[in-house]
Amino acid sequence: MRKDIHPSNYRLVAFRDMSNEETFITRSTAETKETIEIDGVEYPLVKMEISSTSHPFYTGKQKLIDTAGRVDKFMNKYKKYKK
Repeated sequence: MRKDIHPSNYRLVAFRDMSNEETFITRSTAETKETIEIDGVEYPLVKMEISSTSHPFYTGKQKLIDTAGRVDKFMNKYKKYKK
């Protein structure tokens, strides 16, 4: 393997999804000042707004938008103002 291809701060980091409190550990160079202890080991902590555990695409809780229905609703609402 080639030497010195990874940054010097490449280490295990805990990522926490703040919407559902899910935490996972992976390697990263992300900078953070916070830490968290998991199973007796202290990791740097990166807080996220959304991850694959809470994103609608991955959870299957997508909200479908009916654009044609929205247009019809708008036209019906304002048809009385049409000249």
